[in-house]
Amino acid sequence: MLSKSRTHEWIIYWRRIEEVLRIIFKDSLGATGFIFLGVFIVIAIFAPHIAPFDPFEVLYDHHGAIIRFHPPSRDFWFGTTQFGHDVFSQVIHGSRVAIAVGFLSALCIVLIGTNIGLISGYYGGWIDGFLMRTTDVFYGIPFLPFAIVLISLSKPSIGMVVLVISLLMWRTTARVIRSQVLTLRERKFVHAARSSGASDLKIIYLHIGPNILSMTFLYMAFGISWGVLGEASLSFIGLGDPYLVSWGRMLNEVFISGRMMRAWWWTLPPGACISLLVVGCFMIGRAFEEVANPRLKRE
Repeated sequence: MLSKSRTHEWIIYWRRIEEVLRIIFKDSLGATGFIFLGVFIVIAIFAPHIAPFDPFEVLYDHHGAIIRFHPPSRDFWFGTTQFGHDVFSQVIHGSRVAIAVGFLSALCIVLIGTNIGLISGYYGGWIDGFLMRTTDVFYGIPFLPFAIVLISLSKPSIGMVVLVISLLMWRTTARVIRSQVLTLRERKFVHAARSSGASDLKIIYLHIGPNILSMTFLYMAFGISWGVLGEASLSFIGLGDPYLVSWGRMLNEVFISGRMMRAWWWTLPPGACISLLVVGCFMIGRAFEEVANPRLKRE
């Protein structure tokens, strides 16, 4: 069983989370962003029940011919592709890849960036110098060339896409968290905890940690959008998972077909979904930013 002190520390964490979320939902932008994100999550969860066809099913008419480039109709809400696939079904199933990659990437980005920022800012000295110089090195690595090299050395998959995004996108999170910790470590409650004999890890994660939660949530929201955009970009250039349908892959296929303008029903839905999901995440991020920096609210 947890000791009373440890239970009290975790209660502080949960109260801080509840406080942040309560403020976010009072913000119109934050609430709208959560609605956008929630809709896509529900669609992703129930995709097999919502989509009328399998995303890779080839559709035939009553003459046995493949239904290619069929415009939107009552039978095919978003039309069909060059290969006779139902666009609406592909968009619905593509949400699963977007949500999975977005959340997994965001989780990895926040875990890596937050821990590096906490350790670097708290200890300072050579530890801070080493971690920040390492961050600078990662800042100098361009995303697409790095992704092309890494994925080319292995088999394209969702796991590789998440790995590529996570390895590079933690940099800003680490720097911002570090700057906050540099200020927090000089506060009286940290000195009091150190005087009472608390270990460094306890001070870092149970005393300083709750005070950077709003910033962590901010970069969690941004991380989802980075993951969605990163996966769409990699799939568009042919580096996505070949066994899964995604919005980026749909745009890649319509581009290769040379019908991006003529088959607008094939181009518009995945592009609109990417935009709406990313905008929703940035709305949430903006609301978290106002919690982390109340001066923005006054502006």
